[in-house]
Amino acid sequence: MSTLVIPMLTIFGLRLSGTLKSLHMHSTQDRMIPFTVTSIYFFLTSYFIYRITELDPIIWQTMGLISIVVAFLTLVTFFWKMSAHMTGVGGLVALIVVLGIHFSNFQSLYPLLLGVLLSGIVGSSRLFLNAHKPLEVYVGFAFGFLSCYLGFQWIWG
Repeated sequence: MSTLVIPMLTIFGLRLSGTLKSLHMHSTQDRMIPFTVTSIYFFLTSYFIYRITELDPIIWQTMGLISIVVAFLTLVTFFWKMSAHMTGVGGLVALIVVLGIHFSNFQSLYPLLLGVLLSGIVGSSRLFLNAHKPLEVYVGFAFGFLSCYLGFQWIWG
């Protein structure tokens, strides 16, 4: 709820109020408020999960890592339009790779192939819709993959 539904409702509310010109957020200016608000929601979710002591620490650490990635993406958004969609799928592929490295009973081949296929579909659609330039797509994926790979290696290392 706090990392998908509430941010989406906030973005729709910003659009209805006229604060946001378009849901497509073509310019970096359009992305500033929605991305900042979404970052705040992610950090609050991480904090609330951290406060629930009955949960495994890996849960809040993973949410914290994702929050840091979203916050950095938000900072980049102030200057340049990196693909948030590709950052997300890059992080997913990194998670699959790290799970395959650290857990021998996790069969990573098919999930990895599915993740790479999903990355191609998402990246191609972002380009097809003229939502991003190729460099924005590539850098988004690379940033998502590298930051999550290093973060998940730290969590499970």
